[in-house]
Amino acid sequence: MLTNRNIICISSIDWDFIWQGHQEIMSTFAKNGNRVLFIENTGVRAPRLKDVQRLKKRVINWVRSVRGFRQEMENLYIYSPLMLPFPFSRVAALVNRLLFIRPVLRWMKLMKFSDPIIWTFLPTGTALDIIDKIDGKLLVYYCIADFNELVKDPKKIMKTGEELVKKCDVIFAQGEVLKKRCEEFNRNVHIFPFGVKMEVFSGLNGAAAGVPEDMKGIKKPVIGYVGGIHRHIDFNLIKKISSAHPEWSVVMVGPVQTDVSCLEGLKNVFLLGKKDFSMLPGYVKEFDVCIIPYEVSGYTETVFPTKLNEYHAMGKPVVSTALPEVVGFNSRNGNIVGIGRTEDEFVARIEDAMGNKDDRLAGLRMESAENNSWTSRIEKMSGIIEEAIALKAKGPADWRESFRRIYNVSRKKALKAIAALSAGYLLIFHTPLIWIMAGPLKISQPPAVSDCVAVFGGGVGESGKAGQGYEERVGYAVELYKKGYSKNLIFSSGYKSFYNETLLMKALAMELGIPDSAIMLETDAANVYENVKFTKKILEERGWRSVMVVSSPYNMRRISLVFGKLGRNIGVKYTPLPNSSFYSHASGGVFDRQINIRQIRGILHEYIGIVYYWLKGWI
Repeated sequence: MLTNRNIICISSIDWDFIWQGHQEIMSTFAKNGNRVLFIENTGVRAPRLKDVQRLKKRVINWVRSVRGFRQEMENLYIYSPLMLPFPFSRVAALVNRLLFIRPVLRWMKLMKFSDPIIWTFLPTGTALDIIDKIDGKLLVYYCIADFNELVKDPKKIMKTGEELVKKCDVIFAQGEVLKKRCEEFNRNVHIFPFGVKMEVFSGLNGAAAGVPEDMKGIKKPVIGYVGGIHRHIDFNLIKKISSAHPEWSVVMVGPVQTDVSCLEGLKNVFLLGKKDFSMLPGYVKEFDVCIIPYEVSGYTETVFPTKLNEYHAMGKPVVSTALPEVVGFNSRNGNIVGIGRTEDEFVARIEDAMGNKDDRLAGLRMESAENNSWTSRIEKMSGIIEEAIALKAKGPADWRESFRRIYNVSRKKALKAIAALSAGYLLIFHTPLIWIMAGPLKISQPPAVSDCVAVFGGGVGESGKAGQGYEERVGYAVELYKKGYSKNLIFSSGYKSFYNETLLMKALAMELGIPDSAIMLETDAANVYENVKFTKKILEERGWRSVMVVSSPYNMRRISLVFGKLGRNIGVKYTPLPNSSFYSHASGGVFDRQINIRQIRGILHEYIGIVYYWLKGWI
């Protein structure tokens, strides 16, 4: 068996949950001289209302421990992480690296917990994040359930599960169905159903156990079940057993994990709640027939119920629904389990078991349990792990083939990256995509006779260079003036390079034939909001009620939003430059409509400006 190793277990249950293979395997490793860090369940889905108690217990465990870490027994440490419980969210993954993966790395450093074997029961994105951050000696996956059946959208967990299986050095599978699925991506898969702890459930221990207090008032015969009372149990079958034989007592021992209101009013059905693992033999001893009443579904077709071996360890007859793994077990072990494929057949198999008191059958059951003991299971698992460690230490037998394979993977990744970048380049720079996205920014109305034309200066504007925006704006305003749309021009800009931009705009306008008396300057505006604010003030001072605004085409949406906030009583016509040289682009085929970086930056600047104005309350 493994010894003197460091082991990190990424568990699918919490340590204090029903005792299962998770706790059994890791506690056995710890007793054998290995140091184990048991990371409690990080989840396969987002939490629901019914998970509140479990989350509350997690918080309590974290508070009572040292930042989530506590020592359960010699060599075995439990980590109860506080985290964002969204195992497939990229944002949550980033936060969780700080919340709980970083503390794990610090704990490992403090404890000199180096080169660990990483053993995971979970195939989630969170599990992969932990695995990727830890430099481990070996990666082991114990595939005990079909997690695809436990989530609403299985695509994400299928993807991470496939990635995990490909990474693994060793895979243990609960049964044949799970083994075949894993073998699609990794050939090193071994079947290991959950075993039984014979020291607890042996016939001798059962005989020595006293009658539990809450069993003393329950009349015989007893049809018994031990385990979680969850949504995979066929409660209609329980009701059928109860009604078919009112003289029987149906006893269910385990935590209630789902709605059991359908069993209310059944006087011969008893739910006794969760019991300590060491007490279970005392209950099983009182059962005349043990049952496994699971529904047959996509999830349970991969399940091998641990309780089957626990029942058999005490020589008890067992009746089960037709779960594939139980049917397979039955065919390999002389049909010692009664299989009920319908409700009536299930009841009939219980009746058969009641009438058959053959001691030879009890011996066969105990013998099958002995063959499936956890001691035997863990010894065999350890041997496989040690072989894998030794093989990995030697390195690949054919380094040429390994190098070629690594090179091929890298080449494929590089080709995919180049293809993605090329597609992105063509899409952005040689299609109308950006112009389409910029479309909502553009407002263009036909000119109309107005009290004035307001020209908003460009400053460094969309081009990012001084003096490159105002000329064509002034030129278009002069054109509107000469066509008789207005006899007044307002130039608004507080931008200053060597001179205030409005002085340059005025000089150009006068050079183009506009009289000085027709031009007004607004020289304080530092942005569009102030362009509108100060222009509105000039309009009000002169009693003007209408204005045509001239600016760049894609600046018009922001201007209109500000006018909508400040100048609702003013008639505004948005008359941008009909042909802005800065925003010019070909109008031919798809691949002729080019855009450049500066144009993209100008359009992006407008969208950012709108968001900023909204946050400031200016629009």
